[in-house]
Amino acid sequence: MEEILVKIHIEALSEGGYLATSEEVQGLVAEGRTIAETMEIARDVVSKLVESCIEHGDALPPVLCEPQAMPVDLFIPVAVDIPVAAN
Repeated sequence: MEEILVKIHIEALSEGGYLATSEEVQGLVAEGRTIAETMEIARDVVSKLVESCIEHGDALPPVLCEPQAMPVDLFIPVAVDIPVAAN
């Protein structure tokens, strides 16, 4: 099994949580409580979309068929509790 990189866009929702979408994979919409959870759900959604394409004989999204260059720079979410300085 080969791993591929899919570019996703994650935005904070006004009601809380995060939403992930992708211009590379049509139909990718994932919502989670944290960025990490949203990324995990997005990964699962991409897997299900690929399974559906294969099952129905549909073309895979182009990003899944193109060779990918490595290395890749990524941003990772890190939760920190920064104390607020007293005035």
